[in-house]
Amino acid sequence: MKPKVAFICVHNSCRSQIAEAIAKHKYSDVFEAYSAGTDIKEKINGDAVRIMKKLYNLNMELSQQPKKLVELPQIDVVVTMGCNVNCPYLPCNHREDWNLEDPTGKSDEDFIKVIEKIEAKIADLSYRIKNKKL
Repeated sequence: MKPKVAFICVHNSCRSQIAEAIAKHKYSDVFEAYSAGTDIKEKINGDAVRIMKKLYNLNMELSQQPKKLVELPQIDVVVTMGCNVNCPYLPCNHREDWNLEDPTGKSDEDFIKVIEKIEAKIADLSYRIKNKKL
């Protein structure tokens, strides 16, 4: 059974949604990806949606929406994105914080830098899960 990984941040509208989309797109053979938050926005950040379409040809709005923590199944790995406040708590077997800057309201270049960091961190996480190094 594949482990369940949840990408968590307060609003579940940008970084955590990007992480969920990339993980599902590239690493669904290794783990099940989810995202959620505590004070969710009504919809996914429009810049994140636009840039993910451009970079990956993925339309997050078709398969994802902001979700509350209570909507998640039992999670094995929690990744907080770097909330700069008290990140939401969720019981799990492993927890880590990626301390990523929120690109909301910033340039496309800033978004792309954060997306590249997310992709690299997911690749590392996938490797560690696959090789039982968590």
